[in-house]
Amino acid sequence: MVDSTEKTPVFVILGATGSVGGELTRRLSASGARLMLGGRDANALINAGETFSSPVHNIDAHAPETIEDCIETAYNSYGRIDGIVNCIGSLILKSAHATSYQEWQETITVNLNSAFAAVRMAGKLMRQTGGSVILISSAAARTGLANHEAIAAAKAGVIGLTLSAAATYACRGIRINAIAPGLIKSNMTRKIWENLSAESASIAMHPLQRLGEPRDVASLIEWLLQPENNWITGQIIGVDGGLSSIVQKQKNSI
Repeated sequence: MVDSTEKTPVFVILGATGSVGGELTRRLSASGARLMLGGRDANALINAGETFSSPVHNIDAHAPETIEDCIETAYNSYGRIDGIVNCIGSLILKSAHATSYQEWQETITVNLNSAFAAVRMAGKLMRQTGGSVILISSAAARTGLANHEAIAAAKAGVIGLTLSAAATYACRGIRINAIAPGLIKSNMTRKIWENLSAESASIAMHPLQRLGEPRDVASLIEWLLQPENNWITGQIIGVDGGLSSIVQKQKNSI
C-alpha cells in the first residue's frame, strides 16, 4: 500500500476506455494524478494503462462486484481515494412498445446499477477522507424526448441516486454530483452523428447549434474533482448546449 499521506490525488475512472473516460484519463494523467482505470474492453484497457502508466482493472456492469473490486483495489494500492467517476453507460433510442424487457433491464443494469456500485463503495471507503463522486445522467432525464423511455428512466434514476446520496454523505465530506449531457460525439453515439440527416436533426435540437465533444464533459468532471471546488454537492449540471433548459429562437429572429 502506498503511503496515504501522499498528497498527489487518487482517482478511479470507471469506463476509462470510452470517449469521455478516455479524454478524462488524458487530462488527469497530464495533471499528475494517480489513476485506477476500469473498463470492459481488455485490449483497450491494457493500451490505456501502458499509455498513461496507470494500473487497470477489468470491470463488467453486469457484475457489480467487479466495479467494487476495481475501487477497492485502488484504495488498497494507494491508501485512499479522492474521487470516483462513473463513465459507464449505454444508449437505446426506442419507444416503450418497441423496447423488450431484456433491453429495458440491460439499460438499467449498465447505467443505473453501475452508478449505485460506485456510490456504495464511496460510502464505504471515503468516509474518513471525503472526496468527489461524479455520475453521468442525461439531458433526456430532464426533458421529454421521443423514443428515450428506457434511457431516460435509467438516467433519471441516476439523478435520484445523486441527490439522496449527496444528502447522506455530506456529513462525511463526500461530494456527489451528476453531469447531464446532451448528445456527445462519442463512439457510443457514432450511428447518430455519422448519419447526416440524424446529425442535422440532433444539432437543430441544441440551441448552441452543435453537438457536444468529449472534452466538454471531461473538462467539467476534472473541475469538479478538484478539492478547491469542495462546496458543490447534490447538483445535476447540464452540459447540453442549452437542450434541457432553454427554448431557442428561430434563426434570424434577432
